[in-house]
Amino acid sequence: MTALDDAPTTTSDPETTRVNEAIDALLAAHDPTTIDNIEFRGHRYDAGLAWVHFAEGDGGLGVRPELNRLVDKRLRAAGAKPTDPSTFFMELAGPTIATHGSPEVKARFLRPMFTGEEKWCQLFSEPGAGSDFAGLGTRAERDGDEWIVNGQKVWNTLAHLADFGMLVTRTDPEAPKHKGMTYFALDMRAEGVEVRPLRQITGEAEFNEVYMTDVRVPDAHRVGDVGEGWRASLTTLMNERNAIGGGGGGAPRRGAAANDAVEVWQAMDASKQTAADKDTLMKWWVQAEVGRLTNMRAAQNAKSGNPGPEMSIAKLAYSELNKGLYEFCMNLLGADALIDYDYTFRRPEDLDVSGTAHGLRYAFLRVRANSIEGGTSEIMRNIVGEQVLGLPGEPRVDKSVPWNEVPRN
Repeated sequence: MTALDDAPTTTSDPETTRVNEAIDALLAAHDPTTIDNIEFRGHRYDAGLAWVHFAEGDGGLGVRPELNRLVDKRLRAAGAKPTDPSTFFMELAGPTIATHGSPEVKARFLRPMFTGEEKWCQLFSEPGAGSDFAGLGTRAERDGDEWIVNGQKVWNTLAHLADFGMLVTRTDPEAPKHKGMTYFALDMRAEGVEVRPLRQITGEAEFNEVYMTDVRVPDAHRVGDVGEGWRASLTTLMNERNAIGGGGGGAPRRGAAANDAVEVWQAMDASKQTAADKDTLMKWWVQAEVGRLTNMRAAQNAKSGNPGPEMSIAKLAYSELNKGLYEFCMNLLGADALIDYDYTFRRPEDLDVSGTAHGLRYAFLRVRANSIEGGTSEIMRNIVGEQVLGLPGEPRVDKSVPWNEVPRN
């Protein structure tokens, strides 16, 4: 999802020089083509080249986040393997732990998360608390140095592969809903954790539901202060929208995903090509390119590692672009769109947020989820209106009411 071709390589500012020198030292000591990928990523973390905008000692160098693209470009050119798609959630959990975790929590989780030794998933939504995330009801009750957790989470991507989950719980039901939440790192192999598949229209069970019954979570795995789970969650959600919307720098090709439609167009019989479809194709290509360049600019202007509410615009635009674009591709394919896809039930081993890794027919189905995951398009419009444009918010009568007094279905 990063625009490697646009990464700065020939600038003399001190931060870029420092990053280039760190890369030179890393490659001189460790050849990525001759050692295990996990071992190389560990050395990369120790060199401060995991997330360069993180603090020193936490896998970073304390420099501007756009330089991550420089690191990716140079290491890929040197033969380093691309990031495993199944570790997608490190881009959500990493910034959250780096921002809100104690030194002990950061030391415990960041390095194995980056190397891929420990994979993560996200445990946020619940059957009764999806768009109203702050209304969640999964309970965590203190028991000495541990917390006992009971509840259910749903739509948990790749939870069947995860070693740890980003878990948000209700620790004070007598506080207003935004105030009584606490964030934990949940061991997905702990006794009492059950993961069940949810089959999607693609045939995959990429999503899951997770049940927790008397699960014991050490207080040492708490991320942030007790009762501050909402603040930590916002960091996760902003980075999720940033990742889904391509805010890390845009797509690597001009035209982004619209190039898929271009390829379909070029493969069509010329007699079936119409002027109207050509005009539509160009509109999609321009829209995709505008999104790519806008995301690049947003990444370059970022002053810290955590994006702001503006990235809700990118996430919203990306979701709507993908749905319309792949519907257009299906229209161009005509009856051929109905064949050559396997709907057999399967549990995937990696994540394809863009939907493009398994072909156009898969993409058409998978990108339906883009307007739901990371916050629905309706929620994104609310955020853009209230936090970006400064419009008055919708009346919320339950915001200051204790959670256990709020009516529920």
